[in-house]
Amino acid sequence: MFPDGICRVKDNYYTKTVQFQDINYQLNQNEDKTAIFEAWCDFLNYFDSSIRFQLSFLNLSAAQDSFSKSVSIPLRPDGFDDLRNEYSAMLQNQLAKGNNGLIKTKYLTFGVEADTLRAAKPRLERVETDILNNFKRLGVVAQTLNGMERLRLLYGMFHMDTQEPFRFSWDWLAPSGLSVKDFIAPSSFEFAKGNSFGMGRKVGAVSFLQILAPELNDRMLADFLDMESSLIVNMHIQSVDQVSAIKTIKRKITDLDKMKIEEQKKAVRSGYDMDIIPSDLATYGGEAKKLLQDLQSRNERMFLVTFLVLNTADTRQQLDNNVFQASSIAQKYNCQLTRLDFRQEEGLMSSLPLGLNQVEIQRGLTTSSTAIFVPFTTQELFQSGKEALYCGLNALSNNLIMVDRKLLKNPNGLILGTPGSGKSFAAKREIVNVMLLTGDHVIVCDPESEYGALVRRLGGQVIRISPTSTDYINPMDLNLNYSDDENPLSLKSDFILSLCELIVGGKDGLQPVEKTIIDRCVRLIYRDYLNEPKPENVPILEDLYNELRRQEEKEAQYIATALEIYVTGSLNVFNHRTNVNIDNRLVCYDIKELGKQLKKIGMLIVQDQVWNRVTVNRAERVSTRYYIDEFHLLLKEDQTAAYSIEIWKRFRKWGGIPTGITQNVKDLLSSREVENIFENSDYVYMLNQASGDRQILAKQLNISPHQLSYVTHSGEGEGLLFYGSVILPFIDRFPKDTELYKVMTTKLAEAAGT
Repeated sequence: MFPDGICRVKDNYYTKTVQFQDINYQLNQNEDKTAIFEAWCDFLNYFDSSIRFQLSFLNLSAAQDSFSKSVSIPLRPDGFDDLRNEYSAMLQNQLAKGNNGLIKTKYLTFGVEADTLRAAKPRLERVETDILNNFKRLGVVAQTLNGMERLRLLYGMFHMDTQEPFRFSWDWLAPSGLSVKDFIAPSSFEFAKGNSFGMGRKVGAVSFLQILAPELNDRMLADFLDMESSLIVNMHIQSVDQVSAIKTIKRKITDLDKMKIEEQKKAVRSGYDMDIIPSDLATYGGEAKKLLQDLQSRNERMFLVTFLVLNTADTRQQLDNNVFQASSIAQKYNCQLTRLDFRQEEGLMSSLPLGLNQVEIQRGLTTSSTAIFVPFTTQELFQSGKEALYCGLNALSNNLIMVDRKLLKNPNGLILGTPGSGKSFAAKREIVNVMLLTGDHVIVCDPESEYGALVRRLGGQVIRISPTSTDYINPMDLNLNYSDDENPLSLKSDFILSLCELIVGGKDGLQPVEKTIIDRCVRLIYRDYLNEPKPENVPILEDLYNELRRQEEKEAQYIATALEIYVTGSLNVFNHRTNVNIDNRLVCYDIKELGKQLKKIGMLIVQDQVWNRVTVNRAERVSTRYYIDEFHLLLKEDQTAAYSIEIWKRFRKWGGIPTGITQNVKDLLSSREVENIFENSDYVYMLNQASGDRQILAKQLNISPHQLSYVTHSGEGEGLLFYGSVILPFIDRFPKDTELYKVMTTKLAEAAGT
């Protein structure tokens, strides 16, 4: 093995290995499946007879504690470790439900014959580039393994009985006089028995698949890989030169024709009808001619395929059970799994991703017959980064879904679902996870007063904005870091114009003259604060009102009169200096009791507060997550909709991660601008959908009918997760006997018990 990943397997045979990820094949609609299948056929046709290649699928059990560590939440001295322990226990419990104990990996190993390494290297690199490009066309993430990674992979296969990490350095080879084989070899091999072998403390058996079925199914390989035991599936594939393949088949047809003539002569001599010939001859003759036609006129090639299955276990009885289970899968598809009697060593060596086939039990298959073993099933989403958050269980494999939205190109998100499907609960669960695991700040816009209990439990600040509340926020607050590319005052002026437009209203909004007057007044009232930025110099709405009254234009008096009710009248809730802690790490703006008149204004002011906070946090390199419940309310008014669109377009650059929570999908598509919110959201958590919304979403997000079934009459906490280009069905059943569930639920009966 060389450090760059090239391995000299035999004197004149060199190989390289590419690891590739999964894509959603089984979940896709039929036309998408066909497209993937055809692309996979083209991929296989790329390999000519000079390149041998091997597909390896490894399901190996991982150290349970390594998985447990990846979902545990580190403790911190902030008084919430009891909640961390509870959340970690829930994750461990969910982890046990899936087969995350098995690490599933997929590899393609390819090799060429060459006299020297120098001659092999450019050829292998050219093939590697083509393979990576072909994977890219399929939408598959792939990367080439270097020498160290290939050795670690081989070490893992040879040491299934131990959790000892792989220790090796290229510098150790020369002084020790050892070869790379010595660092990966298991503690012992035993090939004494004819139909199994021993490797360390593990026993294993290699079987080959006899393909007897006239028709194969694309689920076959997937069913093998769904087995919940350690398993390695290998397909050694060698392309046959097209000319020699056609010649061979023509020769076979000639042989069959000759046999047919002999049979006809025999029939005539015996006095039978000459058309009565053995049915096998007629069948084989027809099949051979069809095969010849496929090779000559369709995009088909001939491949020699060896299909090997390696089962391992701790005991012989367990091994027999595993082999029996694998045999049952083969029989289900009219094939047969046969143990390699007295050839277990060759079978084991052929199961290593080295591209060397020592079991020459080959079956000739055309491109489409080889491609039917589609190596793609269902994507998993298990990111093991420090800030990966729990999103539920994969409904197909029962494995944990852990994702970090910050890794997306655009972390903006939407949580969609009918009332009672679990929207608010999903948002609260994510907020809890963010607060316990990360250092991010969280802001919630809460129009239904649903988040207070949770926010208080997490030590956050609930700001109740209503005509009867004594919690005040000043819409005129200005952060001097409000923008780095524009004058902060210009942006503030823009917000106050939007606010006045909502207040003054009218079909056409503010007239140009009115906008000029407001802009002039804004600059005047902020003069003192800009000269001396201290809290008591921040203007309030009344200062704007008084400044407007001082202006001579009748338009100024008109705007001032419209503002009067919000300054000295009964709706003066926003004419006060801020008296609550808007700098708390978790802030919830409860605007339920704002009447119809004030709700839109309240939401606009909350969004301005969010901008202020995001800019402060950006300077400190802290991310800000903003959750907007009943998001459709913001999209109904032009001013609040425009502000929301601005957030969706610009938040990412400022370290902001907005999440809209809504049941009304139609409102998200009400205008071309609002549609941008959909296009700029790479994270969509979709729960049960009403029938009208389902059709809209299917069209908008290109969801197959099969995928749509996961959001049709689905239970609480079930749906589809869109993470970048990945679509996964999920189930989230949060344990109800926890303290967290009691502060997160919005069901009256359950909340009453808290």
